[in-house]
Formats: sequence, structure tokens, C-alpha cells
Amino acid sequence: MNAINLWGKSALWCGLMLVSTQAYSMNQPDSAASDAAANIIDVEEMALSQIAADIRSGKVTSVAITQAYLDRITAIDDSGPMLNAVIATMPDALAQAAQADADLAAGNVRGPLHGVPILLKDNIEAKGSVPTTAGSLALINNITNRDAPLVAGLRKAGAVILGKANLSQWANIRSNNSTSGWSSIGGLVKNPYALDRNACGSSSGSGAAAAASLAAGTVGTETDGSVICPAAINGVVGIKPTVGLISRRSIVPISHSQDTAGPMARSVRDAAIMLSAMAGSDAGDPATKDADKWKGDFSAGLDGTALQGLRILVPRDRLGSNEEHIAMFNAMLDKMRAAGAMIIDAKDTISGYEGLGEAEYFVLLSELKSDMAAYLKALPEGLVEHKTLADLIAFNKANAAKELQYFGQEIFEQAQATGGTDDPGYAAARQKSLDLAGRKGIDGLLSLYNADIIVQLSNGPAWRSTLGEGDNFVGPSASNWAAVAGYPHVTVPMGYINELPVGMSFIGRKWHDHYVIKAAYAYEKLTKARKAPTYKASVTISE
Repeated sequence: MNAINLWGKSALWCGLMLVSTQAYSMNQPDSAASDAAANIIDVEEMALSQIAADIRSGKVTSVAITQAYLDRITAIDDSGPMLNAVIATMPDALAQAAQADADLAAGNVRGPLHGVPILLKDNIEAKGSVPTTAGSLALINNITNRDAPLVAGLRKAGAVILGKANLSQWANIRSNNSTSGWSSIGGLVKNPYALDRNACGSSSGSGAAAAASLAAGTVGTETDGSVICPAAINGVVGIKPTVGLISRRSIVPISHSQDTAGPMARSVRDAAIMLSAMAGSDAGDPATKDADKWKGDFSAGLDGTALQGLRILVPRDRLGSNEEHIAMFNAMLDKMRAAGAMIIDAKDTISGYEGLGEAEYFVLLSELKSDMAAYLKALPEGLVEHKTLADLIAFNKANAAKELQYFGQEIFEQAQATGGTDDPGYAAARQKSLDLAGRKGIDGLLSLYNADIIVQLSNGPAWRSTLGEGDNFVGPSASNWAAVAGYPHVTVPMGYINELPVGMSFIGRKWHDHYVIKAAYAYEKLTKARKAPTYKASVTISE
């Protein structure tokens, strides 16, 4: 394996300091290399829960598992298909793994993730020498050497923080004409099912890395669709929890109303294990004040019986127009019906919600201006000279050849033109958003139809990536209401359209995360739809 290149593949980083082989090896215990070499492991498609069990039983070591993932990143992310899903690996990853092995030998099992390697989206802070960049050169020196609370939770459960995943720069909030999955640091993330297809965003690297088995599990973040879309389009499970179940502190923000982190994995159980470690109240994030009341072991009670008697509401007018996609969805509904679920059709859920998009957009613009400034100003002194959104706009203009080479920053500029959260129209826009998406939307429809859960198509299949030409989203999207209201949303693989994954969405009421996860698990167990990626150069699909 080559020396872990801190900045991945991007040619933009020629001349910048890289982690040398010597510096990397100094962080490892003397036995790490020999231990890893003696335990060559194929981690492709290995379940997180199986890895954890094998480590605890002594069948494998954390060092061997971690080395296997590092080798796989080198083989298919840095070369071969060159997925560009990983921006950086942690120089101390093997040292973390060696400590996990030592703890286990001493009889200290830290938790259900003991020794299990996890990748974080690169807008989430973690201790160590790797900066948190949000994919932008503006945050090149953002080495806070602190763990976001969710990362502290993962470590407490025993996880090895393997590295940082690529993302749509600034979590895809810079331009309406952006290409999802591109950042000036990491380049363009490729979809592992067809390399010319998009991995969606903004947690594109997290979705592609989970699909390609570059870690046992990954963490993404969502404001509106940024966990669900990349999970569905990359054929993995994504959990967008209730906003406030996971602390957002020490994460580069967009919107305190809608931002949340969420786990991605190749199964519902594995994602639920991660969520259990990440959840909890944090005095530094007021939205989490009730999290401790609702957190627990989200992998408990996953026995496949949750569909029995479940009243599922299906918004028929939100399924798009692709006949193959709709036929696949209906076939899956038939399977759930046969398993004991009651399927209830809602014929008209589009009318009566006019103005939601405009209200949400104004909220996001206002909060972006205020929340980004609050994050930048609270960073440790001397790391980042930019303190406001206006500073970032100026930086991008001064470094346009690298930062603005494919698309502009008109959303940044629109946000800067607002009054932030002090804008006279902000509070009314937020209340309108909540009323339409939550009270009238999810809560209203579930009450009207006496239903337990909403099931929809997550997204259409992946589109071709066209840098400089924006995205060409295909088909429906289930993300908006749950994102705006802050309610739980889980996507699970449903099938494939010309070898491109599509997902099934499960959406429930606020704090009903475990309930939604149980339903998603029962569906997954019933259908077993997921297949491993094939890394084809391209596939043909009518668009």
C-alpha cells in the first residue's frame, strides 16, 4: 500500500504538504504491519455486525480489518475504478486499531463497534491531523483536533475512525448549477455501479464508499436529501433521523432547522448499530434536549415482524412517470401486503402545499448566512481566516480557477443578501415550512388516513455526471417533507433499473425513528434486494 495520501487524488493539491511514508509509519505500532500482512482479509460486502463479532471473538484483529480497508481504498478508490469517494485516511488509523486490539486482549470491550472502521463525511470534525474542509480550499487549515459529539459517540462504542469521505462541496449549497459529488479537494465521486453516473449528494462519498465496501459503515449529513439520495442511488441503506437525535456541534452547517448527520451501511441492522452510537443529548446543541429520552439500541427488536398489521400510506401522485420504476414499487408493495401490511393509497398529496419550496429555500438561505458565520467564528483561533459567508464568497472569487471552475456561487450570494435569521421574513417562513411539511404534511396525512407510516420511491436512478452542466435528476424524490419537518426517513434498496440502484423510503412521525427502522428492516428481510456494485464503465438507460 502506498503512503496514505492525505489529499487523495486531486491534482489541485500538487505542491501542498502530504503525509509522508515516514510520518505515517511513525504513527503505527511496530507489530501493525506484520499483523496485517499475516491476516489478509477480503472485506468486500462484509457486514458491520459480522466484523464486530469476528473481532470480539478473536477470529480477526482490528488491525487486520483496518489494513484490509486501507488496501481496498488504495486499490479501487485511488486507482482502478478511482471512485474518489475518500478524501483522506487518518494517519493513526492502524494505531487506533492496535489500541482496540490491546483493549480487547485486556478484557475491555468498549462497545458494539469495537475495532470497526468507519468513514466520516468531510464536514464532520474528528481528532487528528486531518482537516475538516467541506471539500473547499477555504478550510484547508481547519484542523480543530476535536471530535464532533457524534464522533465521540462512535469512538466510545469502539469504532476506528478510518478517514474522511468526499462530498459535494459545501454540502451542495453553493450553486443551483452544481454537479453533485464534486469538490475542489476530492474531485468528482463516481457511482460504483456505473462509473459515468452520479453518486448524488451531498454525502456522495459516504454513499459510494459504503456501497464499495471502503469501510464497514459511513456517516453522511442531510439538510434535504443528502443522506437519502446518495444512499438510494448507491444501493445502500441510509437513515436520516429526527433532527435533534444526533448533535450537530462541530459539523460545518447549512441550517440548524434541518441539518442532521445520519449513518449509511449495507444493511438496516448495521446502520441502526451506528445510529445507536451517534445519538444522544448534547448541551452544546439545544435541538438535542430530548434525544436521551428517545435514544437506545436501534438494532434491538429487528425481527422482521414489523409489517404485520402495519398501515402503510402510499402517495400515488408522487411516484413519477417511469413505468418500470412504478411496477417495481408496486411489486414490493404486494410483498409487504402478503406479509401482513395494509396498503392505503393517498390519491392527492400535491395540492394544498403551495409555497413550501419557497419558504424552505428562504429559511435555508437565512440560516446559511447566520449559521456559517457562527461556525467559522467559533473555530479555534488561528486556523481559518474566514469568519463570515461574505469572506467565503470573496475567497472563492480570489481562487476562482480552482473553486469556481465548473459552477458559480449564486446560492452563497443570495444567502449573503438576506438578513440572516434576523430577517423580518425568516420566522414566518420557518413556521410555514413546519406547518406544510409536518402538521399538514406527514402528521396530517397519517392522521387523515389512519396510517402508521408513509412509503415512497426514494429517488430515480443515477444520471450521467456532467461537470459544468449541473445535475439532471431523474424521477421522484421522497426527501422534502421529512427534511423540512425534521422527521425520520430511512431508505432501503428496492431494486435496479438497468443495473442502477433505486430505493424504497420509509417515513414516520417525529422521534419515531425506531418504529421506522423496524419497518425498513422487515421490508429488507422480506425482499433482500441489494446486490454488490459491478464498477462498469457505463450502462444504458432511457432518460
